Amino acid sequence: MHHGDPRHDGPSSAPPGSRYHQQARNGRQGALGRIGEFLLMLLLVAAGPVLAFVVVMVAGYAAGLKSAGDDGDRVFTDPLADQAAGLAALAVGIPVVLLVVRWCCRRPAGTVSSVRGRLRWGWLGRCAAVAFPLLALQLGLLIAWEWVAEGTGSDGFAFPGWPSFLLAVTVIGVLVPFQAAAEEYVFRGWVTQFCGGFLRSPWPGVVVGSLLFALAHGLGQVSGFALLVYSAMWWGWLVIRTGGLEAVIAVHTANNVLTFWLAAAAGQLSDTSTAADAPWPALVLEAVFAPAYCLIVARLAKRHRIEDRSSPTAIEARPAGAMAPGHERP
Repeated sequence: MHHGDPRHDGPSSAPPGSRYHQQARNGRQGALGRIGEFLLMLLLVAAGPVLAFVVVMVAGYAAGLKSAGDDGDRVFTDPLADQAAGLAALAVGIPVVLLVVRWCCRRPAGTVSSVRGRLRWGWLGRCAAVAFPLLALQLGLLIAWEWVAEGTGSDGFAFPGWPSFLLAVTVIGVLVPFQAAAEEYVFRGWVTQFCGGFLRSPWPGVVVGSLLFALAHGLGQVSGFALLVYSAMWWGWLVIRTGGLEAVIAVHTANNVLTFWLAAAAGQLSDTSTAADAPWPALVLEAVFAPAYCLIVARLAKRHRIEDRSSPTAIEARPAGAMAPGHERP
């Protein structure tokens, strides 16, 4: 019997005062447990989206959507349905991370969201209010740059009509936040905290997560890969600075929603390129806008006293044997 022993009474949090990357330091997991967590995460991240995509694909066929046939880059002939299937499949990353953390690390799943043990919705809204206009400006400047440099004008622009466009706006607006959040939970959340479970500095986790994030978008152009790593490094810093994923979920969602909406307006949803294919002008603009967003949000976090460390009352009390801040094992 273990009544009253916090080691056996459910999930336990890291010690009060722990930073975001230290949330796995709850004294409940040894070396073998970390290996098991890593292997389970690897399995579910690989298999989860595939299984989810199969389910979505079957549901689509049952609903009467037509197969794309021999087109290896697409499943459905309808480009919106095809994009929706991919977005829905990626969203499975959220429950995968939360379940792995709860089962293997035996800590509250919400500690991946923030040091408060949950998503701070008001803070997420403030970040989104900064992200959407700032990224709309960035996207507008990129379009203007390409028009001036290449003289593309409206070539390739084919507005699909208001009914189709509004449907696309709705579907994208619903699904993209989950897809963007899933990528943040995996690369800025779980990777950072897994590495922080046995390393003092948050930077190894930030670097590893940034490289994996870039690789997950495929091997496109050098400019695209550099853009992804660069922005991911800034986002990783912002997660540690603000103590949670809200700010990066907001900017990732804004980036993807605006990009998809523009593609829908231009009738280009069938385009299979990703951020890995971004041209050099996009990298130049990202070099300015990524730090601009992160520094603005960091200043807002200071003004609104957003916690970057866990407090004694934020989550459950730590169990006996959990390491105090400043006394972590290397």
